Amino acid sequence: MDKQQRTGSHRQARSVALLTALTVGGAQLLTGCGLLSEPTVVVNVGYQSKTINTVNAGTLLRDRGDFENQLKELGAATNTKYRVVWQDFASGAPLTAQMIATHVDIGSMGDYPLLTNGSKTRKYDDAATELVATTGYNLRGSLNQVVVRSDSTARTLADLSGKKVSTSLGSAGDGMLSTAVKTVGISKDSLHVVNQDPSVGASSIDGGQVDALAQFVPWPQLVIYRNQGRLLYDGGDNNVPTFHGVVARRQFVDGHPEVMAAFLRAMKSTTDEIVAHPLKSALRVSALTGIEPEVIYLYNGPNGFVSFDMTLKDPVLAAFKPIKAYLVGRGAVTKDFDVPKFINDGYLRQLFGPDYPQRQASVANPMTLTGFDDVCGLPVTDAAQAAEVWVSGTATAVSATPTCLLRRVAATPHIRAAYVPDTLTGLRIFADHAVWLDDPDAPPTQRYKPFATTAGADTYRTTHPQAVTVGYAAAIGQSRTAG
Repeated sequence: MDKQQRTGSHRQARSVALLTALTVGGAQLLTGCGLLSEPTVVVNVGYQSKTINTVNAGTLLRDRGDFENQLKELGAATNTKYRVVWQDFASGAPLTAQMIATHVDIGSMGDYPLLTNGSKTRKYDDAATELVATTGYNLRGSLNQVVVRSDSTARTLADLSGKKVSTSLGSAGDGMLSTAVKTVGISKDSLHVVNQDPSVGASSIDGGQVDALAQFVPWPQLVIYRNQGRLLYDGGDNNVPTFHGVVARRQFVDGHPEVMAAFLRAMKSTTDEIVAHPLKSALRVSALTGIEPEVIYLYNGPNGFVSFDMTLKDPVLAAFKPIKAYLVGRGAVTKDFDVPKFINDGYLRQLFGPDYPQRQASVANPMTLTGFDDVCGLPVTDAAQAAEVWVSGTATAVSATPTCLLRRVAATPHIRAAYVPDTLTGLRIFADHAVWLDDPDAPPTQRYKPFATTAGADTYRTTHPQAVTVGYAAAIGQSRTAG
């Protein structure tokens, strides 16, 4: 009763709004013929259509109709009607605001917003949320990156001191930036941080209003692909896992556990589709969002940035500790927020049954490049070397090494995109935007080395002084006769 009194009129207003929504959505619907016999449960789902590593809980899930199909089957068994209302958001902050208002029942967002969501909603019994699943993750943290304008002279983060940097305050991109600047010995206060939505920030860097963009997937690589900037810093260098996940209002799912179970079953179907048909999925997400499919496939394809896995993994959840420390410092999360109590893997355990412990323990990317490289005559087995060419349409070809990929590109008249792993980290990058070194001392099929950043190439040269910079076009031409 004391808690209800503390929430005051705000809580009362939200409760009235919820009651109105339930009445309209309909425990019972009035028609000219009287009362309908079947009650209707309205499920409000919030998602971020352009955050492409949450498409299995949002964009693609909605498009495929998997959730509605699950609810239709459920309704036939329980004599209940279900109606799904989808709400699209640009980032996690406005989605959380709508969950506080009880206008969203299930939502997906990134790691920093997830923790903010749990802390802010717990003040209200009807809005309190719990983390029920992961959509996708990257153990290194490479889903967040910093890009600069293409003509920038900056080579490291330290060079951004005194410069304008666009980010979304409180987001995973902002958190990555705050951690990263500490590693190079500068204060975040030395940056002129501009708080912008990701799409606005991308436009700002293209227009020259800001010097750099620190954001989450897919915005950094989208800027790179569009030739509007280049990668300055990979969030993976922080070595802190980053991920996105699904939160749900406890009051709603406690009252409708069958809906939560149906959502996760549907999410699994969509996840399985992405893993089985990543290129097809990338093309469909592109059609729905307007994001170039080449960028989506960079993230969501084999050996890509994202491991699509719903289970709540220990190394991923361990990242909540530094995230909480950062958000407490910002005032976005209270110090007494109990993170373990925020996590509920019960629905996942119900979904996967006895397989859950094994699934939860594995951190292997379910999508990997395999096959045979007919250009170099080698099997494709090493993820740290494997590369891929999107030839045209839906045709792709694998290469055993980046050098072999260059040879394939040289022999292919038209290609859509080429992907290679960063030499130091294995990060999947666009071949034509990589920094290339020619190392004559390396084996013939490994002579050409791609790097995501100039800093990475510089690091390699400290132990391989014989390596020299070579342009992409020159590397393609020289690869035919190398070795």
